Amino acid sequence: MIYRHTHLITLLPLFLSPAAASQPKPWQVGLQEAATPVMENITFVHNILLSVIFAIGILVLILVTYAVYRFRESRHPVPSKRSHHTLLEIVWTLMPALILIMVGIPSIRILYKNDKVHEPEITIKATGHQWYWSYEIKHGDKQVSFDSYMIEAKDLKPGQLRNLEVDNRIIVPKDTTVQLLTTSADVLHSFAIPSFGIKKDSVPGRVNETWFRVAKEGVYYGQCSELCGIRHGFMPIVVEVTSPEKYDQWLNGKITPTKEVTATKEAHK
Repeated sequence: MIYRHTHLITLLPLFLSPAAASQPKPWQVGLQEAATPVMENITFVHNILLSVIFAIGILVLILVTYAVYRFRESRHPVPSKRSHHTLLEIVWTLMPALILIMVGIPSIRILYKNDKVHEPEITIKATGHQWYWSYEIKHGDKQVSFDSYMIEAKDLKPGQLRNLEVDNRIIVPKDTTVQLLTTSADVLHSFAIPSFGIKKDSVPGRVNETWFRVAKEGVYYGQCSELCGIRHGFMPIVVEVTSPEKYDQWLNGKITPTKEVTATKEAHK
């Protein structure tokens, strides 16, 4: 993506620090602002990798420039017959190994931390369909389920985001550990929320697990990130993090009273 300003000083901070957002921004360069501990670690490793890649690029450029200048034909009409240099070979073997270790250790720690949730307070099961999401939320002895469809552009209200807003958001309380289970009812989908550091494939016949915990209230946007058909780009995910009081009101409002459920079943018999 090309940024509007072309001055190097203007561009450099955007590459070195993530963009502050819980949603994608026009002309954004970099990661969205971290909203979970996992995403904070991912951003930290990303910044390390960015520095390492930048340093390697500069080093390679210097070495290539030196080799072109130092060993040009006008200065060395007779090329060297040397084929081995022990110290050089040790250095160019050890340096990549050390870089891989430096990158690998924090990466493995992130994978381990993101793999398994401990003592979840809420469980959300997200099922991908062509082309919408359905959710089942379990909190203690309370359980609700609903479908979530993208709001078409013609139906958007002022302030709502095109191709990202849905008719039914996931509502969770802040400072709460949420277990996320995801699967698919038809083809491969993928549940992804960039600011949470979540990207889990939704596979038919299989349930994948991850988790998140958000300390800051707000609205966070994601999308299906697996090519799942012609409307792949129209499966947004919206998570609204709110206070425990507002969450309880929402949860109780979603629960269908037992008498109504029984009456509905009887009417369908």
